[in-house]
Amino acid sequence: MSWNPVLDPSIPIGDAVDAIETVIVPRARDLGGFEVRRALPSAQRQMVGPFIFFDQMGPAEFLTGKGIDVRPHPHIGLGTVTYLLRGKMHHRDSLGTDLWIEPGAVNWMLAGQGITHSERQDGAIRDTPHDLFGLQTWLALPKAMEDDPAAFVHAGKSELPVLEGEGKQLRLILGAAYGAQAPVPTGIEVFYADADLAPGAAIPLPDDHEDRGVYILSGEVSVGGQSFDTGRMLVFRPGDKVSVRAGDRGARVMLLGGATMDGPRHIWWNFVASSKDRIDAAKEAWRAGDWAHGRFRLPPADNGEFIPAPDH
Repeated sequence: MSWNPVLDPSIPIGDAVDAIETVIVPRARDLGGFEVRRALPSAQRQMVGPFIFFDQMGPAEFLTGKGIDVRPHPHIGLGTVTYLLRGKMHHRDSLGTDLWIEPGAVNWMLAGQGITHSERQDGAIRDTPHDLFGLQTWLALPKAMEDDPAAFVHAGKSELPVLEGEGKQLRLILGAAYGAQAPVPTGIEVFYADADLAPGAAIPLPDDHEDRGVYILSGEVSVGGQSFDTGRMLVFRPGDKVSVRAGDRGARVMLLGGATMDGPRHIWWNFVASSKDRIDAAKEAWRAGDWAHGRFRLPPADNGEFIPAPDH
């Protein structure tokens, strides 16, 4: 059995407990007219499968001349996906990648031993009012992948598998589920999907993944006679057969999970690692600022500024 801190012989499973192990209410943070709701990590759960960070960005509307400006910053020990529902963002990284993240597309950025990137809404997009609504997730890497070289893979919306039927439409973003396989190779046992449910439609959770969760983007869902509204993350016990049913307004949900990690993870700023030593080494490398010869580089097309490491 892989490492899972919620599994304990003293905890009853199956018919003796509810199917829902945890309900997470995301913490909201106002970034100056732009709200972010963070579901992971939380006091109840650090991870769901490999997912160690889960933010809902917006929905937000920006006036002419305004937008997101996330300066270059580093990552180690994780893979990221920024999945947009509305709006777009300009991604640049230290590999030389320079493209716009658009709704429904997958941009898998593998940090491995180290990558630097920026995310902005710059250029012509600021000439008119515009909006942004999406999800930003980090997936912790298994120990065997922590020192892998950085990589970036893009898959357009039209390349992702779409499953439809019985009042539901599901787009598979990462990994494998329901007999389908997403096109982006991650090297991780994972599933991540965007499901749109008509009123009363039900969707079963994949039963071939140990850890499983549901994040409610809109509408209401019920599980085992209990109802849950927008902005909740539900985490389910391994092994239970579980279905999520949309309420009278329908629902849009994100399904996520996969294999539990091969041990706990440390998080500091934008770094994820299996040991504090790895975190400390990355801190020093970023603070050294040796962009020509050091561990980190700045994006070639966005190297005029960067975010300094926090003092603590």
